[in-house]
Amino acid sequence: MISRSNRKKTPVTLLALSIGLALAAPAVAQQTSSDAATNLDAVTVTGYRASVEKALDIKRGEAGVVDAIVAEDIGKFPDLNLAESLQRIPGVVITRDGGEGRSISVRGLGPDFTRVRINGMEALATVGAGDQSGGTNRGRGFDFNVFASDLFSQLIVRKTASADVEEGSLGATVDLRTARPFDYEGFTFAASGQASYNDMAQKADPRMAALISNTFADGTFGALLSVAYSERQALEEGSNTGRWANGPSNGGFAASSPFAAARGANVFHPRFPRYVQMEHKQERLGVTGSLQWKPTDRTELSLDALYSKIDADRDEHYIEAISFSRSGTGKPQTIVRDGEIRNNALVYGVFDNVDIRSENRHDEWSTDFKQVSLNLDHRFSDAFSISGKLGTSRSAHENPVQTTIIMDKFDVDGYSYDYRGNKNMPILNYGVDPTNPNGWTLAEIRLRPQTVDNDFDTAQLDFNWNISPGFRLKGGVLAKDYSFDTVELRRASELAVPTFPGSGLIVPPAYTQQEGLQGISGTPSRWVVPNLDAVADLFDIYSNTGTFAVAPRLNNSRSVEEKDRGVWLMGEFSTDLGSIPLSGNFGVRYVETKQESNGYATVGGVPVLTTSNRKYDDTLPSFNLVAEVAPDFLIRLGAAKVMTRPGLGFLTPGVTVAVAGGARTVAGGNPNLDPIRATNVDLGFEWYFNEGAMLGLGLFYKDIESFVQTTRDVRPYSTSGLPASLLDGTGATVNDEFTFSIPLNTPGGELHGAEANYTQPFTFLPGKWSNFGVQLNYTWVESKIQYLNGQGQPVMKNDLTGLSPTSWNATLFYEGEVWSGRVSATNRDDYLTQAPGQETGFNLDGVHGMTGTTMIDASLRYKVSDQLELTLEGVNLTNEASDEWVRSPLTGQLPLMYTETGRQVLLGVRYKF
Repeated sequence: MISRSNRKKTPVTLLALSIGLALAAPAVAQQTSSDAATNLDAVTVTGYRASVEKALDIKRGEAGVVDAIVAEDIGKFPDLNLAESLQRIPGVVITRDGGEGRSISVRGLGPDFTRVRINGMEALATVGAGDQSGGTNRGRGFDFNVFASDLFSQLIVRKTASADVEEGSLGATVDLRTARPFDYEGFTFAASGQASYNDMAQKADPRMAALISNTFADGTFGALLSVAYSERQALEEGSNTGRWANGPSNGGFAASSPFAAARGANVFHPRFPRYVQMEHKQERLGVTGSLQWKPTDRTELSLDALYSKIDADRDEHYIEAISFSRSGTGKPQTIVRDGEIRNNALVYGVFDNVDIRSENRHDEWSTDFKQVSLNLDHRFSDAFSISGKLGTSRSAHENPVQTTIIMDKFDVDGYSYDYRGNKNMPILNYGVDPTNPNGWTLAEIRLRPQTVDNDFDTAQLDFNWNISPGFRLKGGVLAKDYSFDTVELRRASELAVPTFPGSGLIVPPAYTQQEGLQGISGTPSRWVVPNLDAVADLFDIYSNTGTFAVAPRLNNSRSVEEKDRGVWLMGEFSTDLGSIPLSGNFGVRYVETKQESNGYATVGGVPVLTTSNRKYDDTLPSFNLVAEVAPDFLIRLGAAKVMTRPGLGFLTPGVTVAVAGGARTVAGGNPNLDPIRATNVDLGFEWYFNEGAMLGLGLFYKDIESFVQTTRDVRPYSTSGLPASLLDGTGATVNDEFTFSIPLNTPGGELHGAEANYTQPFTFLPGKWSNFGVQLNYTWVESKIQYLNGQGQPVMKNDLTGLSPTSWNATLFYEGEVWSGRVSATNRDDYLTQAPGQETGFNLDGVHGMTGTTMIDASLRYKVSDQLELTLEGVNLTNEASDEWVRSPLTGQLPLMYTETGRQVLLGVRYKF
């Protein structure tokens, strides 16, 4: 590959590319001129500063816009997983589940727009989550919490496209690389252990990592093995409104209610105000292995394997007023006795005839990820070489237990809620003693086991031909088969519940238990819920017989198969324009996508398994240019056509109807969706003004030609034209309001922004002050996308969902001989999660969104000896909360869900040999 490395100033030697929590790695001597070698000794830089310099070397040597993290960064940041490592990169922000990073967005584009490659091959890993965190991942977004960051030696985020990188990303391609034995010289061993304590859960958990590597036969053969294991117990607590709806169409307010203003068409109330209490437990094991063989100086083979398994349990406990989420006739007519309205929202109310609901939900899920890849590099001559890759990956997610048991109390008088003081922690009065186990009726038993499988098989063959000193031709072919399969099982009727011996549907106190808030204060702080284990044992609910038999839920039982065939050709060049060195690449990639979607459609009121086939192709030109206009000052220019395939959930044929508690939906698929296509342009300025130092500014523009949007419309089921028989067994009627949704190709829009990046070790300062350094970055993004209503009509222009207009990261580090440490703050601005919103009455101009966060992490290390180091690390030191809201011109901003997960402190020891 043609690079600019020969134009750089004499670099320092780089050491300490660690795996996981390891500290040391072999030095890699970089070549200098013979004259310099006679006058200078090699300068050795280790620790965090070495990793910073290595990351800048990677960034500088690429033709496109990239950012990198090497293993020293990962191993020594207080990062629980890969997502939390990647958030240090400019333009990358993350979303969390249970306080732990789950997915990333790059330059305002969400997880579905980001492709992930592991050891050069595309992969997809998915996990489960609570409903408020998005539930089980059935999309194209990568869940990074499957992996510990300890397993990887290098992360690269490619923000511009080139012909040699396969298609599929509008935002970025993330390359994850595990370690190989030839990365080290001879025998290497490192191990670490940590105790991790969460102050909210008040639990301590272990984290461990180890690596062993060696080379044999005069360095021609090598073997490596690394292992990482961790446990985590977290407590997540807060409140939830379940969205907001207006009184006349939702809540069943009686016409005789004395508080008449609350029945106005534009007055909104929470659908089921409640406290949230979730207990998370997980175990994560990761293993990597690598064999390398170099039989000659022209041939090298690598066999890499990666295995990761995450097992999790989650328990959720709620008590709520379910009446407010109901609609239509035949329900108890809630009487509004008193209240207060602010900005068209009933923020305080006292009610009679309210149904109270108590829930206990238990989830058990796991994800197994496996990847094996074989790589061959062979050089026929100094000018011509080939490389090949063959591999497979599989992510198998299973959620065999997702059980919810629900009990109700009917027609309660004196229920009240009050959001006037603290909107995130309202005062709730249930009109009854919430800890009293008597008088509850068994209402529902939900069984919803499910699976999600993602498989990739990849074969690739490329060539590299150095035609002349200033020009290199590259090309290749790629065959990739991808399959997605998901099944969700449910009972025929979740309302069909058995009777208790001697008490009928009334739940005996022995089949209840008390739960409540532990880490935060609430009013009330404790309540009674069904004893899930006792009820399950009594009625043998997992027998899969009788009323407890489960069958596929049609809208979540589907599959997609894609066969992608691509060919690419690219020229790399290096020349001079006068005194200005120029380098870069230009090329084109052609890809054909064959797609088969399978799912259930409703035909004549009967579900029918339907298959839809689709084929489309894309020609994607790209261009990257780098000009070194002055020593160590680079200007980059890049332009490309890019595409992202539609989300997997959009491709299901047909229409399905679902009723889950107060949620009523009619969801349609669209297997004929076109890909999301865009034209990207990047302009960057980078000044490498000292060793390990850089000042950069990047400008980017994306013309998104098409977009896929799920349009939503709330209206009575009777207006749909669908048969009433589809509602049998659901408890819903044709007069109830349903949320109708269907994905469409919609007009796109423009996205543009800027990134600023500054890295500076303070080597110019005297004494120990020279051990300090700083890393700063800031990103600004703006977009305006046209959103449609359920009839496909334009209703608003707004930001892309998941886009934070601003984000920044600031790290201050110290790297001394004995002490070292870092403090890092990571910020993202507010962002939308749904547009338009689902609120009845203002779904055309309302939105859902998240409040931005500033996460502060820190680490401190003490080197006892060259082999032994003690560590103290902290995560989320300010206990930043997750705060989701709904907003409209009618009401302003109203709370949706607010939770806290607490601080994490890790005390550990590291050993290297």
